[in-house]
Amino acid sequence: MQTKKLKIIPLGGLGEFGMNCLALRWEDDIIVIDAGLMFPESELLGVDIVVPDITYLVENKAHVRAIILTHGHEDHIGGLPWILSELKVPVYATEFTLAYVEGKLEEHHLLDETTLVEITPREKFTLGPFTIEPIRVTHSLVDCVALAIDTPVGVVIHTGDFKIDLSPLDNHAFDLHTFAEYGKRGVLALLQDSTNVERTGYTPSERAVIPRLDEIFSQTKKKLFFSCFSSSIFRIRIALELARKHGRKVAIVGRSMMESTEIAQDFGYIDIPQGLVINPGQMRDFAPEKLMVLISGTQGEPMSALSRAAVDNHRHAHIDAGDTVILSSRIIPGNEKGIFRVIDHLYRRDANVVCDDGSNGLIHVSGHGAQEEQRLLINLVRPKYFIPVHGDYRNLRRHAGLAMETGAVEHAIVIEDGDVLELDKTDARKKDKVTTGRVLIDSGSSNDVVEDLVIRDRRILSEDGIVLVVLAINKRTGKVEQPPEVIMRGFGGADITDQARELVLKTLDALSLEQKSDYGMVKEKVRAELKRLIQKSTGRRPMIMPVILEI
Repeated sequence: MQTKKLKIIPLGGLGEFGMNCLALRWEDDIIVIDAGLMFPESELLGVDIVVPDITYLVENKAHVRAIILTHGHEDHIGGLPWILSELKVPVYATEFTLAYVEGKLEEHHLLDETTLVEITPREKFTLGPFTIEPIRVTHSLVDCVALAIDTPVGVVIHTGDFKIDLSPLDNHAFDLHTFAEYGKRGVLALLQDSTNVERTGYTPSERAVIPRLDEIFSQTKKKLFFSCFSSSIFRIRIALELARKHGRKVAIVGRSMMESTEIAQDFGYIDIPQGLVINPGQMRDFAPEKLMVLISGTQGEPMSALSRAAVDNHRHAHIDAGDTVILSSRIIPGNEKGIFRVIDHLYRRDANVVCDDGSNGLIHVSGHGAQEEQRLLINLVRPKYFIPVHGDYRNLRRHAGLAMETGAVEHAIVIEDGDVLELDKTDARKKDKVTTGRVLIDSGSSNDVVEDLVIRDRRILSEDGIVLVVLAINKRTGKVEQPPEVIMRGFGGADITDQARELVLKTLDALSLEQKSDYGMVKEKVRAELKRLIQKSTGRRPMIMPVILEI
């Protein structure tokens, strides 16, 4: 009888969008699929990125064999530097994904100490008890794979991010045949991308944006600014081909856009004709109607090229009245404020702004499969167990329901970050919980972890303000040498400043000489009395910081 169990342990991405990371364990061997990040909500003040808590992997670092990446988006590779600083394990990925990874690891001085292994669709490789076959899938990025993992109890397929595009621009179509072959042989579990489970029908091919973009190019009389995700290689290729067709020179502006275009050109995904691309400094040498600017910053990032151009603060990219700006991307939830701020500035410059409203044809298509594509893959694979991944809890629940409706699945199991799902050929059940959560990173200076206490302090400062109390105390006599200075900032407390000063003096007078020599006690007494006064008078709970100057 088979008594050993395969363990599936999501560490991120199940219960939220982003931060995708999942561990697969058989006995003393662990492989990790993806190592993503997510961008912080507005209440995480001063935090730059959020990565998964990998306590479980660190505790079991002797058993972790490798990290395998499905593709090169930040929500799948962005946490790598953080994880590799804790775990020295090889990273497996396709050629194009590794190019992104190399740049990221070089930036964090981890490239020399990390082993990178290139994988190819349909070429199997073995890690301990796992035999893994990458399967070609299509997405909004190139060179993406699903993973078919042969384990001692059966095959587990992880789709990664996907849509079923049978006519992609690089002619590397979604490999339905290999999925169908696994379905015939029998699949123990399918872990499928839940992102677009709320969308009916099919997601259009990348080619679907060409007619509307072609129309915009033909109607634009002045400069044309084209902005999309820098990782949207097909979209960049379409923009370059349309620029050539309409007789426009192309200036590429923004570091991420330049890097992605160079990598795509190196690997043959983009073919740029001689003389099409010019240096941004040459833009003034061409008539506006002969220019297209490929510019990064589609999500309204404050220091991006587009954000700076929108307020006329970019060295080369100047947006003038009558210029057209195409935002060929979706709005990532949480970025609405920044994007609408940029659009407002563009309108102030009297530019024509084209967003993805869908009314006159598509200028953006999703990289994730909608319900019919999800059903199609489930029917091909026909797994015993179906496990939805990537998305908020409502996505996971809805996806599990969709899978059961197909009739091709025996059991649909919803798990979240930290759940340990144990399964074999006859049984699957949630057994334990492991430590998971979010690690907040402030990458401004040194990639420091931001503790919850720091976030709490920042929130108090942002919502309730600060009170600074400066006390000059004679160390020898314990006497207050001059009236206390009370400074209130960030809330309407100016009218109680005199009252607060009197209260501090009264509090100090009530202390014995011995108490006054204990500065910790002095600070706590002052803080407690002021807190009571301010809360009663203003309803606020500011951060109160007594500072003692010894005289």
